Amino acid sequence: MQCITGPYNQLDPTDLAPIFAPATVAVVGASDRPDSVGQAVFKNMLQNGFRGTLYPVNLKARSVCSVRAYATLADIQEQIDLVVIIVPAAQVLALIPQAAAKGAKGVIVISAGFRESGPAGALLEQELLVACRQHGIRLVGPNCLGLINTDPAVSMNASFARRSPSAGHIAFISQSGALCTAVLDFAAKKNIGFSKFISVGNKADIGELDLIRFLHDDPKTKVIMLYVEDLRYGREFIETVREITGGDNPTPILAIKSGRTSEGAAAVSSHTGSLAGSEAVYTALFEQSGVFRAQTIEDLFDTAMAFATQPLPRSNRMAIITNAGGPGIIATDVTINSGLRLAKLSEETNEVLKSHLPATASIKNPIDVIGDARSDRYQAALDAVLSDEGVDGVIFILTPQSMTEIEATANVIPALARRSGKPVVASFMGLLDVSKGVEILEQNGIPHYQFPEAAARTMSALYQYSCWLRRQHLKEFDLTVDGPRVTKLIDQAMETGSHYLGEIEGNEILAAYGFPVMPGSLATSEDEAAAAVALLGRCAMKIVSPQIVHKSDVGGVRVGIGTEEAARAAFREIMAAGRQVQGAVIRGVLMQKMAASGVEVILGIKRYATFGPLLMFGLGGIFVEIFKDVSFRLAPIRRNGAHHMVRSIRAFPILNGARGAALADVTELERCLMRLSMLAADHPEIAELDINPLLVHEDGAGCSVADCRILLSPPPADD
Repeated sequence: MQCITGPYNQLDPTDLAPIFAPATVAVVGASDRPDSVGQAVFKNMLQNGFRGTLYPVNLKARSVCSVRAYATLADIQEQIDLVVIIVPAAQVLALIPQAAAKGAKGVIVISAGFRESGPAGALLEQELLVACRQHGIRLVGPNCLGLINTDPAVSMNASFARRSPSAGHIAFISQSGALCTAVLDFAAKKNIGFSKFISVGNKADIGELDLIRFLHDDPKTKVIMLYVEDLRYGREFIETVREITGGDNPTPILAIKSGRTSEGAAAVSSHTGSLAGSEAVYTALFEQSGVFRAQTIEDLFDTAMAFATQPLPRSNRMAIITNAGGPGIIATDVTINSGLRLAKLSEETNEVLKSHLPATASIKNPIDVIGDARSDRYQAALDAVLSDEGVDGVIFILTPQSMTEIEATANVIPALARRSGKPVVASFMGLLDVSKGVEILEQNGIPHYQFPEAAARTMSALYQYSCWLRRQHLKEFDLTVDGPRVTKLIDQAMETGSHYLGEIEGNEILAAYGFPVMPGSLATSEDEAAAAVALLGRCAMKIVSPQIVHKSDVGGVRVGIGTEEAARAAFREIMAAGRQVQGAVIRGVLMQKMAASGVEVILGIKRYATFGPLLMFGLGGIFVEIFKDVSFRLAPIRRNGAHHMVRSIRAFPILNGARGAALADVTELERCLMRLSMLAADHPEIAELDINPLLVHEDGAGCSVADCRILLSPPPADD
C-alpha cells in the first residue's frame, strides 16, 4: 500500500484552527431521523450554541431541525471552513473535492467502514487520505466520535456524544469513541471541565502529535490527557513532546496506554528480546518525553484535576492534616511510598498549632485535629502549615463525624490554598454526608479524592513533574568509535548469510565502539586450550555454537581455569556437553582471560520498526529473566538518560555501595550505555544484542564485557 508523505499542498500541517474554530460548518448527512448519528451531530451543534454559521446537507430533506437544508455542498453560496461527514464510507471520497471547491481546510469523517473493517476499508482509507492531501485538507478520523471545543468564542460540539462538557482547562484526546462518551458522563458527575475534546478514530491524518502541538499553543488548555491504543511516532514523539512538557512554556501531558499485556508472544533469541516487549517501548517513550503515565482511567482523571488547578510543589515535603488517626496513617504510608516525605514542621508552626489545637490533638506531622474538630480548628491548622517554609504541599483529610462542619470546612480551604501558592489536595471521605462539601471543593478548584491514597499519589505526580522541569543536564561524554569497522564486519556477516554473531565476532564489534572486551582466542583442540591458558593465565571457557545461545544451560561454560591440565579436561567436558544439543554445529571453545570480579549487569538492544532501537539495562547474569530488574530507553540517549537508566533499577544500591560494599564504577557504566546507544543508532542492521554479563568493577576500575551475542537482520520495514 502506498505511503503518503511530503508537504501539504495548501495548508500548514500545524495549523488546525479551521477545524477547531471554523466560522462556517457544513454537516453532510445531517438528519431529522430520530436516533441517527446525523441527527445527534447536528442537534449538538445547534444546542451547544455554535457561534458560526451552520449548514445541514441532505440530498432529500428541505430542512433539518428547522434549519434550511442543502442538497449538496455546491448549493451553499458561502465558503465553508469545516465539513463534518456522516454518510456511508463508499460515499465519503467523492465529497473531498466538493469540500475543497468550497474552500474547506478541514474535514471530520465520523463514518465507519474504513481500516477497522478490513483490507478493502484500509484501501478506501488510504484513498481518502490521498484525496485530502491533494486538496490541502486536514482530516480528523475516519471512524470517530468527532470533536468538541468549549471556548465560548466557538462553542462547537461536532460529535454525536450524548452530552456536552462544561468549559475547563483539560484537553482530552482519545482513540476510542466509546470511551469518550463514558468519560464525558464521568466528568459531568465530577464537575470536570474540558477545553477541547477530540476522538481521533483511525488517525488516517491527524494524530496525537499534531493535536499535542496545537493544544500546547492553546491558551485555554493547561493539561493534555491521552488515551492511547497505539502510536505511530518514534523519535519525533520524544523530541517534540519533551520540548512541550519541559520547555520554556511547559504543558503537562498525562497518558493511559491500553494493551499492556502480551498474549502468545513469539520466542526470541536474547534476554533483551524476551524482556523488551511493546510495554517496555511505551514506558520508555513516555518517560523520555516527560509524559506522566496513569495506570487506570480514574488515576488519569485524578491527576489531571490536580494539574489543571494546582501549582507544582517546590520539593517533596508534605504536611497531612486529618481528623482521624487511621486515614492519616494510610495517607502517610502512601506518601512515603510515592517518593514524598513528611515535612518537619518549624518550632514556630508547632507553637501556633499548640495554641489552636486541644491537648489531645497531635501536632506532629501528620497533624490530627481529632474527631470533634470544627472548621475553625481545621482552618488554623491549614493556615499554620501552609505558612511554614518547610512545607511544600498539604494533603487535607476529613471524615464526617457528628460534630464535623463539612461545608464550612470546605469553604476555608480555597482561599488559604490560593494565598500560599502551594498545592493542596483533599479527601473528604465518604459519599453522601460529604457531598455538598465536595461540591464546594470542586467548584473552587481544589482537587478532591474519595480516599487519601489517591490524594497522596496525585501529589506525588505533581512532584515528579516538578522534578522533570528542574532536571539538570549532565555534561556529555567525549566518545570515539570506529563506525566503518563495524559496518564492514556486519556486511561481511550478512554476505555469508550469518545473522547470529557469537562472542568472537560480537567482541570485535563492541571493541570498535570502545567497549572493554577481554582478550581471548578460539580453541578447536585440547592442545589449543592448554596453550591459551599458558598465554592468558586464568581463563573462562565457553562453547561456541550458533545454535547454543544460553551456554550455561547446557553445561557449556567453565570459569577460573588456571592450568593446562584443567584446560584440557574442561575442553573435553564442554565439547561433550555441546554434542548433546541436537542440531548444534560446534566451532570450538572460546578461551577468554578471566576478568576481575564485579557486579554483573546486562546491556541490550531490541529494534522496533516504528520506534527504533530500544536499550535495556539491568541486573545481569543467568537470572535476568527471573528477576526482571531492568530499565529501558529508546536510542539515541543523552547522558541524562544513561544516568537515569542506571538508577532506575531496584538493585542500584548494590552498585552504590550498599551494606559496606565498595562503590562500583557507575561513571564507566554510563559510558558503556552511551556507547551502546551510539552503536544501536548507527547500525540499523543490529536487531537484537545482549551484553550479559558486563562486569562493573570498583569505582575507577572500569567495566569488562564477559559475554555478548548479536542478532542481525535487514533494517525492518514494519513492526
